[in-house]
Amino acid sequence: MAKNTSFIPCIGSVLWDFVGRHPHAMRLGDDRPGRITRQTGGVAMNVAATLVRFGARPTVLTCIGTDPNGEDLMAACREKGVDTSLVLRRADLPTDRYMAVEGANGLIAAIADAHSLEKAGGDILAPFRDGRLASAEAPYRGAVVLDGNLPETLLAEIAEDPIFAAADLRIVPASPGKAQRLRPFLSAPNATLYINREEAGLLYDTEFRSSAEAAAALAANGCARVLVTDGARPATDASPDQVLTAHPPIVEQRCVTGAGDTFMASHIAAEAAGHKRSFALEAALQAAATFVSGQDIA
Repeated sequence: MAKNTSFIPCIGSVLWDFVGRHPHAMRLGDDRPGRITRQTGGVAMNVAATLVRFGARPTVLTCIGTDPNGEDLMAACREKGVDTSLVLRRADLPTDRYMAVEGANGLIAAIADAHSLEKAGGDILAPFRDGRLASAEAPYRGAVVLDGNLPETLLAEIAEDPIFAAADLRIVPASPGKAQRLRPFLSAPNATLYINREEAGLLYDTEFRSSAEAAAALAANGCARVLVTDGARPATDASPDQVLTAHPPIVEQRCVTGAGDTFMASHIAAEAAGHKRSFALEAALQAAATFVSGQDIA
């Protein structure tokens, strides 16, 4: 299959986000007034929806139930311009959900109920094996987004699968608790990791003082490429032959859930458009900052 820079498969979680937001700082155990919203979510979906806004043509590979929540979710994905033709539908599995509580000081707590994606496992990858996207005779070429919500065993299989050997793998752990799932990709020559400073530390069982220190350590230990963010502090893009660091814009924090996915999608879109690494990093930081501030990134 010929490489296509605008068509991007996004593999992983597509679910409903239930997010409660309070406009002031919160502590664990606080009971405060606010707003609760339901919106499309999941790393694969968030990245795909942002890619659409930058002119790409993403398709999501995931598992969505045939329950009413699933039907609503499929319709919502299509309304955002995200292709769902390759989604695995399962009547025996409920549609996944995510619940978060946020304050002005960031994320207070969250629970991801992605058990259906876990149970579906490798079945969601059928289009890469049956000729719809690729096959054993025609490995996939082009960018592929991988979400750390995928089962650990499946991620390990993808890292070794010849079908993905020629792909440009763009990988994000989804949360610090799932960072260690990315270890099979630390030495993959075609993998780019998108992680934060905490997740980098979890991968190496250490604590890094900055994104630059974390990214340089990963690159020195065999990582082909890694982008490390650190909230409002500088972010770093590192490979064995180049290290770039940039400062994110200073904005008032209003939205947190999905900011990292916006950074990743914006960066992929910038590089797919042919921009240099330095420009792509700056563009991704600007898009993420705009998202965090509660403004429209379009």
